[in-house]
Amino acid sequence: MRRVAVVSIVCLILFAGGPTLAQQDDTELAKKTQNPIANLISLPLQNNFNFGVGPEDDLQYVLNIQPVIPVGLGEKFMLINRAILPVMYQPELAPGLGQEWGLGNLTYQGYFSPKSEGSSITWGIGPVLTFPTNTDDAFGSDKWAAGPGAVIVWMMDRWGIGGLVNNVWDYAGPKSAPDVNFMTAQYFLNYNFPAGFYFTSAPIITADWEAESGDTWTLPLGGGFGKVFRFGKLPINMSLQGYWNAVRPEGGANWQMRFQAQFLFPK
Repeated sequence: MRRVAVVSIVCLILFAGGPTLAQQDDTELAKKTQNPIANLISLPLQNNFNFGVGPEDDLQYVLNIQPVIPVGLGEKFMLINRAILPVMYQPELAPGLGQEWGLGNLTYQGYFSPKSEGSSITWGIGPVLTFPTNTDDAFGSDKWAAGPGAVIVWMMDRWGIGGLVNNVWDYAGPKSAPDVNFMTAQYFLNYNFPAGFYFTSAPIITADWEAESGDTWTLPLGGGFGKVFRFGKLPINMSLQGYWNAVRPEGGANWQMRFQAQFLFPK
């Protein structure tokens, strides 16, 4: 798995020399990728390498497949459909458990947002649904869960600032499965340079309200850089980020490296 991390870094460096078209177009595309409710079809593949997991300080790998498909609702509103499907590698967390590969639980986020082309502030609200697609108990609860979600974004000149938050509670599933009361929050702070380069800080903060006291929060700190590239006519947003978990549950990762390749399909 450590070889995969090295290969990801090398790929980002090599791609930096790829061909680009108009710099202004790449910069505008980069800004759209920083807005979770932008009117832009995309397919992000987010690779998370979590270091220092468990009693042996092992490596955990999570690939989040996250398609985004906006749909127009009349002249004034859009529905931003976002899905997150984790593909996970779990190291041996206790003797006899062994290493495991599998799927986590599928999350759907549907944000109703006004069409606000030209406006510096956009927002969205809607349902968040979690489906028990996990292939093992280690990858998530077998219960169905749902709750509300909200996002707000402020785009100003070279800056992109905002945040999103959601919380889900279980409402169906086996009584023997762990209860679900889980919050996910993310702030994002982006500064855009010419030619599609940008700085980003977008840590994913979580709170498991069902966990024991002291194991509730995961609070990462950090950031990284990214760029929009073009391979023929296909634009791809690539970024490399690092986060230190200042607060984490027992056995949680000490720090995380995130490498993302986001395929863009502008209209």
